[in-house]
Amino acid sequence: MSKANNGPLTGIRVADLTSVLLGPYATQTLGDMGADVIKIEGPEGDTTRDLGPRRSPGMAAIYLNANRNKRALGIDLKSEEGYAALLKLLGTVDVFLHNMRPSAIKRLRLTYDDVKAVNPNIVYCGAYGFGQDGPYANKPAYDDMIQGVSGLAATQSKLMGRPGYMPTVIADKATALTAVYAVTMALFHRERTGEGQEVKIPMFETMVQFHMLEHLYGGNFDPPIGSVGYPRAISPNRHPYKTKDGMIGVLPYVDKQWKAFFEMAGRPELMEDPRFCNIEARLDNIDAAYEVLSEIIETRTSEEWLKDLDAASIPAVPINDPEDLLEDEHLQAVNFWKTMDHPSEGKLVYPGIHTEFSASPGEVRRHAPRHGEHNREILQEIGMSEGEIDRLISSGILCSKT
Repeated sequence: MSKANNGPLTGIRVADLTSVLLGPYATQTLGDMGADVIKIEGPEGDTTRDLGPRRSPGMAAIYLNANRNKRALGIDLKSEEGYAALLKLLGTVDVFLHNMRPSAIKRLRLTYDDVKAVNPNIVYCGAYGFGQDGPYANKPAYDDMIQGVSGLAATQSKLMGRPGYMPTVIADKATALTAVYAVTMALFHRERTGEGQEVKIPMFETMVQFHMLEHLYGGNFDPPIGSVGYPRAISPNRHPYKTKDGMIGVLPYVDKQWKAFFEMAGRPELMEDPRFCNIEARLDNIDAAYEVLSEIIETRTSEEWLKDLDAASIPAVPINDPEDLLEDEHLQAVNFWKTMDHPSEGKLVYPGIHTEFSASPGEVRRHAPRHGEHNREILQEIGMSEGEIDRLISSGILCSKT
């Protein structure tokens, strides 16, 4: 599977030395936007190749959903010949992205200084657990650990009665998207100046900034003039609301919406209640406001509420299970879900590209590759002869499970 490429990153080549989810999601997004992404794996391959349901070894669901629009190079970087081949490749790319700890990337001799020596104008991006100038710099970091240390897990205790992790790898994915915009900004800088640079993306600092955007709250001021924690977000009464026959999500927010909601409910006098009369009062009394909202929503069916709330331009939605999304009428109408015939895995369903560009749209051009699927093709492109490639294959330095 390979289609014409007209994305905004067409012509950009990315060397992708990442694994699990953070790095692969970032590089997949660059690939969706037109970049030629070369996924570099050692003999064992990416951990996620065997994570989840699969039709064949090394091609599990999570791997397939985070590695489209890439070519695969399997190579043993601990060998001198493999290292030399990679350096030759890195001399041809625009971006190098990895998510290894500093000590590991140093052992591989692939620090910024190492790579810059063969490609002075490269955009070198390292995604780390923690900033490199602090005492946590060499700590291992997974999503759960970052949710914990960034305060995100503790904030959940306001709703759950105890700290808890969000049921999605939000730290990995938020950091991945941060890496995407940071890399594209660095490419824009290089386009204007010709200057490459090193970009560092720490998960911890990224998630503290992400989490504390609203929750710093009173701590924004020195000295503080209120508590840390945005009351609306941590109210225990902020949740999907029961109707007569199910549950819906409802959020009257501005005064006009609350007034319309109270009138719709036959309770217009509540807008005169000093606890609810304006947005400031409601925030000061958010638990009470949401308790009243909950009591009122329970008086009608989901269908009745959704119809009336939509008519009044009050935000309201059904509460979908993940399985429901595959049949959601809006996602069907915008053709969000795509299908792909993978050469080894058969028919696959995957999310489409959710950003729209009128002049240079992204495109799913390639299936998620098998381990080492493009070894020969990639090395030929950087000028290696058939004999050199055959020698790397026979010595086991090139790895392939195709």
